[in-house]
Amino acid sequence: MKNKIIIIGLIFAAFALGYFLSPKAATDIQSAEHQHDSAEETIYTCSMHPQIRQNEPGDCPICGMELIPLESGGGNENPLVFEMTQDAVTLSGISTTIVGVGGDTAGDGLALTGKVQADETTTASIVAHIPGRIEQLYVRFTGERIKKGDRVATIYSADLIAAQRELLEAAKIKDITPALLEAARNKLRYWKISDRQIDRILTSGKVQDNFDIYSEYSGIVTQRKVSVADYLKAGSVLFEIQDLSKLWAVFDVYENDLGKVRVGQKVKFSAAGIPNKTFNAVINFVDPLIRPDTRTASVRATIRNSKRQIKPEMFLSGIIHTSSSKGEKMELTVPKTAVLWTGERSVVYVKIPDVDVPSFEFREVVLGDVVGNNYLIKSGLLAGEEVVAKGAFVIDASAQLNNQASMMNRLVSVKDAPKSQKEIPDYTNASDTFKKQLTDLAQAYLKLKVAFVKTDASAASNFAQVFNDQLTKVDMKLLKGEAHMYWMNKLRKMDAHSKKLSELSDVKKQRHQFQFMSDAMIETLQAFGSNRKLYVEHCPMAFDGEGADWISSESKIMNPYFGSAMMSCGSVVDSLSL
Repeated sequence: MKNKIIIIGLIFAAFALGYFLSPKAATDIQSAEHQHDSAEETIYTCSMHPQIRQNEPGDCPICGMELIPLESGGGNENPLVFEMTQDAVTLSGISTTIVGVGGDTAGDGLALTGKVQADETTTASIVAHIPGRIEQLYVRFTGERIKKGDRVATIYSADLIAAQRELLEAAKIKDITPALLEAARNKLRYWKISDRQIDRILTSGKVQDNFDIYSEYSGIVTQRKVSVADYLKAGSVLFEIQDLSKLWAVFDVYENDLGKVRVGQKVKFSAAGIPNKTFNAVINFVDPLIRPDTRTASVRATIRNSKRQIKPEMFLSGIIHTSSSKGEKMELTVPKTAVLWTGERSVVYVKIPDVDVPSFEFREVVLGDVVGNNYLIKSGLLAGEEVVAKGAFVIDASAQLNNQASMMNRLVSVKDAPKSQKEIPDYTNASDTFKKQLTDLAQAYLKLKVAFVKTDASAASNFAQVFNDQLTKVDMKLLKGEAHMYWMNKLRKMDAHSKKLSELSDVKKQRHQFQFMSDAMIETLQAFGSNRKLYVEHCPMAFDGEGADWISSESKIMNPYFGSAMMSCGSVVDSLSL
């Protein structure tokens, strides 16, 4: 019996060995192993939040977007270069721009950016010279074009009725007292009643109840200030109008380039809203004042706009022909959205040209001043290079997870770069009394920040007023010299934006004002110091990737620009304390 069991066992072993040695079995085993390996390698992530990783498909817990497979390691061994698939680039919304030259272009041209503004000399108001009540309006909406002499309103005026009666009574005794009739005429002329209308009253012998108001100017109605049945005083404004047949092209010129610009130079420019068309004008004004925040001055040219193609607030790109020598070093600019910064250094991602797989190189740069929506680049980039203008944060987060060079994962191979933010003066020797007042101001700011974390527009409006009230309690007399002037500059900004914030009810618009307030508050505390530990925190995704900062009393991220939508989006970039 024992021998039979052994024989049967050997037969089964033979069959099993034959199966595993057969080609089909080998294929099945290899396929199973491959599937097992693939299952282990497939990681799903979010194109907008690469820090999210899970081993099965689903939706991003932060933004709700569908997760996509994370690409396994690429073939590039350079730790400064991060590769992505074309699909990942598209899903992440990555776009690039060519590094611009702030002071140049070909030959002797000075490239500038600017925008169209209304010509202040053609702005006018249509006023009611007669006190009374609006009976009818003939201007229906803002933006309507009117001509000089057009009827714009009809008004009922008790004072005018009384003046007409005086005119008719004076006419009855004009042979005895002709001066009285002339005085009655002059009274009506003072209210802009024409001699023709006065003669009509005298001829008919009847008092006219309503009078029409006519426009003394031609243009576009930019603001309607009255409605039917409104009571007006003499001189009250009915409409603001602007003649758009003549406009201003206003360009920003960097301080270093002002010596190349003068009145009488020709400027050639194009408007973003009018493709494939260029315009020519002549510089007729150079602003005698430099804006301290951007270190630029405005230059202005008058545009003839008879066809009404150009509209106020259009963005312009122009070239002023100068006589600057060839080979002179020009300054480069990149959009603000292209720059990532940690408080210690600034980073951009440069697209590698002529490669099959989209690749982006981590590059530290040194920033200059802010010029409009751009940064001046002191070093780190060359003219003509292509940088990521939108989506740099996505690339950086993915590179960090891949253990490559990033803002938070600085490799030994990346050289140290000096602090990229603009220079902050040191006024920490200010009096303790002044610093105590700044600490109280910071406390008011923190309450406002909490209101935005809760996305409470009403509370934000109230706390903005509290902040402004606290701002008035800071004694500027405690500062002298340059420290006093620096505080006055920040004071004006915080005062203007906190007041505007308190007047708004839309939380989105409030957050824009809060951003400007925060920038001024951060620079103030960086310059004068703080009596308590505070943190500067940064969200790179705020305002469509432009990024924004705020002050917090704790290192935990509670984002005031997104609130509960993306509460933890951001990082600590600096601390404020003595």
